Amino acid sequence: MTKNLDVRRVGGRIGAEVVGVDLTEPSDDVFPEINAALLEHKVLFFRGQQLDDRSQQRFLSRFGPLTTAHPTVHSAEGEANVLEVSGEEGVRSNNWHTDVTFVVSPPKITSLRSLVVPPYGGDTVIANSQTAYRDLPEPLRHLADQLWAVHTNDYDYIQPQFNTDAADEYRKEFTSKTWETAHPVVRVHPETGERGLFIGGFAQRLIGLSGTDSRDILRLLQTYVTRPENTVRWRWAPGDLVVFDNRATQHYAPDDYGDLPRTLHRVTVAGDVPVGVDGRSSYRISGDDASHYTPVAEPALAVTG
Repeated sequence: MTKNLDVRRVGGRIGAEVVGVDLTEPSDDVFPEINAALLEHKVLFFRGQQLDDRSQQRFLSRFGPLTTAHPTVHSAEGEANVLEVSGEEGVRSNNWHTDVTFVVSPPKITSLRSLVVPPYGGDTVIANSQTAYRDLPEPLRHLADQLWAVHTNDYDYIQPQFNTDAADEYRKEFTSKTWETAHPVVRVHPETGERGLFIGGFAQRLIGLSGTDSRDILRLLQTYVTRPENTVRWRWAPGDLVVFDNRATQHYAPDDYGDLPRTLHRVTVAGDVPVGVDGRSSYRISGDDASHYTPVAEPALAVTG
């Protein structure tokens, strides 16, 4: 329940627009309500904010320490904590995913700020992975509760319609270091205790199952996440800021704006190590530790066999 915020639901199961707040200097009494609204609605939309890179980082740091821009991809010029999300053809992330789940402690919160938006297309679609879990029939929930998935950045995250030099260079940078990390398929939210499906594009196989069985089960579970009733679609305008709970959502950027420019700046808040319904924590299977990316400590490297 908010006292100082005007929060207007955008979707039936996910998303709310916050009206009449200036994020350049949110007051101390307003910020706890913003955080509570984020936990309730999973994603918050702020229209027409006059933010730059520094004020975007300053606002997001209210939620906790920031990550650097990305584990492998270079940051925006002069801003170590800011990732430029470019709409260059051939490197668009038109794939459902939760940010950076290939490391042990993925971001807690993601923010996107619009700088350049096309006159049509270029929306962002965000899904509620917790309502998706609740939609599962009981036998599927029971199965999902027991599963663990291997997440990796070494896959076709960027899906170009055509092979381009830009796509090839981006993939080389994106996979310049690779990780494999085991996460529970059902994650218990550390603040609300809600359960949600923690999968998305980086989840490439299930531990203990064949590749065929893994793909079939992951695709089945993913269909519940991306059902239209579990999603909200945001039409960007210059100056918008979108903030979503990376522990409870997936997102997708439709590639539907041709060769038009589209530029967003992303800032993410460091997150904790996911925990499954049995109390076990995620663990790194291969790759270096991600201390250059996130300040959150991770468990010791697991030995598998």
